[in-house]
Amino acid sequence: MTWLPAFLLLAYGVAFAARALGAGPLAFDDHPGQLARLWHVMREGPAPWAWNDGWWAGYPELQFYPPGWFYVAAALTWLTFGLLPVPASYHALVWITYLAPAVTAFLFLCHLFRERADASWLALPGAFVVLTLTGDPAGGTASAVEGGVRIGMVGARLAWALLPLIALALARWIGRDDRAAAGARFPFSAIFLIAAVILTHPTHAPAALVLVVAAVSLAPVPRRALTGAAVGVLVALALVAFWLVPLVWRLEETRALAWGRWSLAPFATPFGAVVIALAIVAVSRGSRAVSGARSGTRTLVYALGYAVIVVAVDAVLVEPLGIRFLPADRVADGAWMILLLAAGAGAGVVVSLAARRAPAMPAALAVVGALIVFSIPGNALTLWPRRADWPSHASIARGLRLDDLARTLRAAPPGRALFIRSGVPLVFGTEWYRPHTHVTALTPVLAGREIVGGTFTHPSPVAALVYRGDVSRAPITRLAEQIDGVSILGRPLEQLDAATFAAFASRLRISAVVAIEDDAARLPFLTDNPRYRRVTVPPFLVFVATEPPPAPPRRLADGSREISDAATRTSDAWMATGIAYFPLWRAERGGQPLSTRRGTFGDLEVKADGGSGALRLVYAPGAIEIGASVISIVALAGLAAAAAMRR
Repeated sequence: MTWLPAFLLLAYGVAFAARALGAGPLAFDDHPGQLARLWHVMREGPAPWAWNDGWWAGYPELQFYPPGWFYVAAALTWLTFGLLPVPASYHALVWITYLAPAVTAFLFLCHLFRERADASWLALPGAFVVLTLTGDPAGGTASAVEGGVRIGMVGARLAWALLPLIALALARWIGRDDRAAAGARFPFSAIFLIAAVILTHPTHAPAALVLVVAAVSLAPVPRRALTGAAVGVLVALALVAFWLVPLVWRLEETRALAWGRWSLAPFATPFGAVVIALAIVAVSRGSRAVSGARSGTRTLVYALGYAVIVVAVDAVLVEPLGIRFLPADRVADGAWMILLLAAGAGAGVVVSLAARRAPAMPAALAVVGALIVFSIPGNALTLWPRRADWPSHASIARGLRLDDLARTLRAAPPGRALFIRSGVPLVFGTEWYRPHTHVTALTPVLAGREIVGGTFTHPSPVAALVYRGDVSRAPITRLAEQIDGVSILGRPLEQLDAATFAAFASRLRISAVVAIEDDAARLPFLTDNPRYRRVTVPPFLVFVATEPPPAPPRRLADGSREISDAATRTSDAWMATGIAYFPLWRAERGGQPLSTRRGTFGDLEVKADGGSGALRLVYAPGAIEIGASVISIVALAGLAAAAAMRR
């Protein structure tokens, strides 16, 4: 088998990445917020429940956002002992994330055609499509180039890249020559890969599981395979219990983000029709045209059928019931990878048939060319980037004068900065979806100032308060960009009165408000308010409080927070702390515990009891977090012992 196709695929991918990604971190759309999450891991450690002070009055950021991608990025810095700085680690992993799906799809398709000397040429068209698929981030393909790379849904794309590896591990598992041995031992690699998918992007877990079900259905001894698969999946769940169990246990502390809607529109295009046709070719002609391809293509077909059922049930039954934590558009994203692998198998069959009359190389390149032609009407493939569509952090920082904004915020009184918008538009216009950046999400890193707003759509209760004016458990169904410059706290900007805003600002310790110049005429609660002075830092408008809000709790060396005696001696009533509520917070004074509760603003309130002395707030993992971590440690130790016994 020649490796020339792999070289051509990677050479093209590297050339694309060199132009699109460049040598420094991107600042388009979600990328700055993802970089901020990596900074959080580096500063607070890998515990998913670690408290992030930077956003939304605090939040256990990675307990409710899959941490896998950030663990890998942090490891790049840790393993190089800091020689690779955090921004460089982030950017290096973005490069890897862009290329990874094509590499893993190529490996799987090569295995599918392994009995052919020209297997790598047969695998090339399918891998090329996986690499270049544009995708609709809100319509069911969030892991493709547009969503997974340009917009910054990096965890989704990396998990997407793991699905072909799961298919490969399972194909080897059920394809052993010894019928009695086939399917007897679920592969260790599949266990770790399933765990990695859950930890990196759990909405791809249904796709991973349907691959397992499909493999079991086709195993030579299904009963034995079912037992091995069930144990393997349970062990994979145990490996990620440290994150998954607290996530499920504390779901009431987060809000489902259900803003997308699964769509069949991609299949109504010429390219969509070709993808479906190639999948059909794989089923109907694969076993006759390519020796060895039958079992692999049947596995893909079974998996695709199961995936379609899962997506349909999710869209028709689960979401209408209000269960939005596995939205159908994100579940469909994993199904798309299975479809692309099936179409890649069909493309390989077409190359094989054409290779009977011509060499495999021109046949493969001709199929790639045909796919490109069919992709043009709907821009289905992202073939070459316009540099202006992939702005770097350095260019955005210069253009938006972020250094000046940071200096202005540092000079404000102690407290948080409230951003009226989630991001900053990069072009003129009024459409909410026009190119923009959430670079203000990096304000805690760049200016040392905690923020409310200024990030992409976020699942915290305090974020729900800012978006829609309440902290109820209902899902957040609108993107933050859709209300930018339109409303805040559930009210149109023009109708928000100074008294309502003052109550909110006091409770969440807001000492500065940041808008953009486009919003100047819609901010009467600030422009007509003598409590704020206006500072212009084009394109930003900064409103600095002339009377600082109550002092935020002081962070101590051990990570606890302290509220001064003077601030707590007022009465025995419930007292606002200015920190977001979470069950892992506990309050004490003089070693005696105090009652806590969630306030109407989603903040932590403490029953002060009219005592004297400083009040201490302590944040620490509970029994659920510790117990779940023990489960993961035991599972990992058990796998290590089992591996040693096998050897």
